[in-house]
Amino acid sequence: NVKDKLKKIFGIVSFSECQHCKLEELNDFIIKYCKEVLKDAKTFAVRVKRVGNHDFTSQQKAAELGSIILKNFPHLKVDLNNPDKTIYVEIREQDCYIFHEIVKGVGGIPLGVEGKLVSLFSGGIDSPVATWLMMKRGCKIIPLYFDCRPFTDEANLKRAKTVADILKEYDPEFELRVVEHGKFLLKAKEVLKELKLENYTCVICKRRMYKVAEEVALDEDAKGIVTGEALGQVASQTLDNLAVISQACSIPIYRPLIGFDKVEIEELARKIGTFEASTMPAQDCKAVPKKPVTKAKLDKVLEIEERLNNLGW
Repeated sequence: NVKDKLKKIFGIVSFSECQHCKLEELNDFIIKYCKEVLKDAKTFAVRVKRVGNHDFTSQQKAAELGSIILKNFPHLKVDLNNPDKTIYVEIREQDCYIFHEIVKGVGGIPLGVEGKLVSLFSGGIDSPVATWLMMKRGCKIIPLYFDCRPFTDEANLKRAKTVADILKEYDPEFELRVVEHGKFLLKAKEVLKELKLENYTCVICKRRMYKVAEEVALDEDAKGIVTGEALGQVASQTLDNLAVISQACSIPIYRPLIGFDKVEIEELARKIGTFEASTMPAQDCKAVPKKPVTKAKLDKVLEIEERLNNLGW
């Protein structure tokens, strides 16, 4: 459990479970240590690092320890290039730390040191990956899920909550916020039908999300919005549409997946652990028009929004 938790702490590049002894005990201790660690090995190597003042070099100490191991375990051979087991010894002044396994951590920057961001979090494949990438770069995330019912169903919300619980393993304070969005979509669909601009549905929908996210960001002193948008992946993510959508708010928008293709994003989702949950069965949004606009015009978007504003939206 400790290893699993350490693997998901941003800022840790690697870690090792080690044993401790004093420098004067090292030669005897290494024999006891190797009895278990090297029992199934045929070849080995010793790597030594030092901090402090000593009357030997790291290489000299590694050679000395290697000789002691060979003397006590004559069936072994030294292989410095591709050993079955490597014994690592870190000497810090008079303290020694011995280990044989290096566990890779998640790396990145400690969570929160770069400030906060608001995430548009659908729970699909893309937005959790984008969220995780910004978490890795030290950002504390406030995830917003926009509940589009009746155009989606309960399964969508359940999926988002499941994925959020996975990211909670990387940040225990990761809490999904649910924003009611279905009523706005119902009214927007009515207005768009009247204006014969139903193909603008996704652009209007996304701009509304941006505006709500900006309000949350200002309330929470967050420094921007992160989304899972990737260029050209769906109709609303063309350069023209992204330019129009971005105009909806005045704070920075971060799109860490903008140059990724779907295969690359899915590989990251598997690495993070969200892929399986993100592909849980859920209803596609029924508000999406048959032929969404791919080159939205800002003047038309503003006309639509003015009509919605006049209706109290």
